[in-house]
Amino acid sequence: MPRPSTAARDAFQALLPKDPAVTARPMFGNLAAFVNGNMFTGLFGDDLFVRTTDDERNRLLKDGGADFAPMPGRAMKGYVTLPPGWAKREKATRAEIARSLDFARALPPKTPKPSRAKRGA
Repeated sequence: MPRPSTAARDAFQALLPKDPAVTARPMFGNLAAFVNGNMFTGLFGDDLFVRTTDDERNRLLKDGGADFAPMPGRAMKGYVTLPPGWAKREKATRAEIARSLDFARALPPKTPKPSRAKRGA
């Protein structure tokens, strides 16, 4: 798995909304942000991905984004990586993250799955 550079991690953390409902935690060996248990943005190496609608996905693909595929050939439905250079376009990137947060906030909250120990596995 690719790891983010220090610069990408710092930029990502600086761009996250200052919202008490938003939490950041490790995901894919990188860092991702969640609201109500739903992932809405994150890093994969130095790429930033967002969760989005089909219309927003198409717009981002036209702008140079790509389907988010942590494993080659296995794109995650509903997630798109922003075009390269996202950290230098702070205002536009903040807007994409905000749209993604709004989209994820409207989804039903995820309930945590019981740990394996509690499931008896």
